[in-house]
Amino acid sequence: MRHESATAAVLVPRPATPDDAAEISRLRSAFVLTEPLDEKWLGVCRDQLAERLGPGGDARAYVIDSPAGGLAACALGLIHPVLPAPRYPKGLAARIHAVATEPAHRRQGYARAAVSALLDRLRQEGVTLFELHATEEAASLYEQLGFAGSPALMRMTRLPEQPAAHAPVDDAAWLPPEEYAATVPKCTAFACVYFTDQDDRPLQLRSVYSPSHPWQLVGGVMDPGERPWETAVRECREETGLVLTIPPKLLATVHGLPGSGWPYSTIGLIFDGGRLTADQIRSITLAPREHDEARVLPLDDWKALMPPRDFRRLNAITQARRTGEAAYAGAWDWENA
Repeated sequence: MRHESATAAVLVPRPATPDDAAEISRLRSAFVLTEPLDEKWLGVCRDQLAERLGPGGDARAYVIDSPAGGLAACALGLIHPVLPAPRYPKGLAARIHAVATEPAHRRQGYARAAVSALLDRLRQEGVTLFELHATEEAASLYEQLGFAGSPALMRMTRLPEQPAAHAPVDDAAWLPPEEYAATVPKCTAFACVYFTDQDDRPLQLRSVYSPSHPWQLVGGVMDPGERPWETAVRECREETGLVLTIPPKLLATVHGLPGSGWPYSTIGLIFDGGRLTADQIRSITLAPREHDEARVLPLDDWKALMPPRDFRRLNAITQARRTGEAAYAGAWDWENA
């Protein structure tokens, strides 16, 4: 300890100038950051720090020269305004941004001397609120200089996500969300429920408004803010009076491209409504503006009553129920409706 005190007594930190920016950036990169900077970013930091150390800048630093050339140690602070309070009436705060010492000069009082000189300079400029992030190794030094940790505070950082190395970012290609949304395909969504009777015969409703698709599953288009299963439950209640209380089980997904009959793509989710009893089927109450009959038939009997594409979808859904493997109908295009 006597050796450290004697050494520290003869150390004379000096105010940093813009010419010291390169060395301060080097020390910060090598001994403060978790990942050293490459030459490009060292140059960026050097240029910015040189400007900020100049007249009117927000950076203050004290450095100690190395006998071998360059800097042996540095302490860098950045001044920033805050809203005033009794303990910092001028509304000035400073973050101790980087304190670094070359390994050959450590434990000789270099860091203490540089930080002490920096704090004195900042106080002279009216700064009374000082902030820093300290490692466990350096905490005792800062405590001796008057800093205190706060158990009520947690250090949190938020950084932008890094783009994948194999996917270079073209800044000119980025669009505001509303402009980008105008470039992507639009899609309407619907949800249906597949019911059968106790003998696994599919139930469908006869449409009063669509002669090209006369027989339909229970279901309809999603309302704004709905999730698919919520749509299925609502449409089932509105079209049949039946209330679904079972958990959702997806049987099939349907997709169609836009065409002359509709300007948007279509995607639909078909859920399993289970097997209805004879009493439940008799209790069905139809919405007369949409359907006028509920019918149960063996799968093969439906083929003569439906367009081929509609029957293929019904058959795929029936097989999905039987096998337990979800089906995908990817050719429900409006051009072929």
